[in-house]
Amino acid sequence: MLRRMFFWILLAGLMLAACSGDGGKSAAVQTMEAYMQAFNAKDYDTIAPLTCPDWEPQAFLEIDSFQGVETELEDMVCSSTGTDGDKTLVQCTGKIIASYGNEKQEFDMSLRTYELIEQGGNWLVCGYR
Repeated sequence: MLRRMFFWILLAGLMLAACSGDGGKSAAVQTMEAYMQAFNAKDYDTIAPLTCPDWEPQAFLEIDSFQGVETELEDMVCSSTGTDGDKTLVQCTGKIIASYGNEKQEFDMSLRTYELIEQGGNWLVCGYR
């Protein structure tokens, strides 16, 4: 009886872990991925609540620079690379591919390390290095 109960508790725990869906990613990394997806979609309404108020104008300028250009994210993987004071540093690998008519230009995402800060229980993108 005790073995059977242990088995069901273990099975329930494994099922809950499998259903978490985040793959063990931190909230900061999930925010960074959402930010990059919104950037790719040129979605100002989604980017705004993901950014620090001081960074929002810069984020919008960067989206503006890709207006009229089709973009796609290729092989994006984001991960935390450490901390600096109250900032969590997140770097993404992969490429942003911008199509200018028949010409494609690739932007290496690993050249930037983003700074995220937790405010009010939410992670916000506040710049990059």
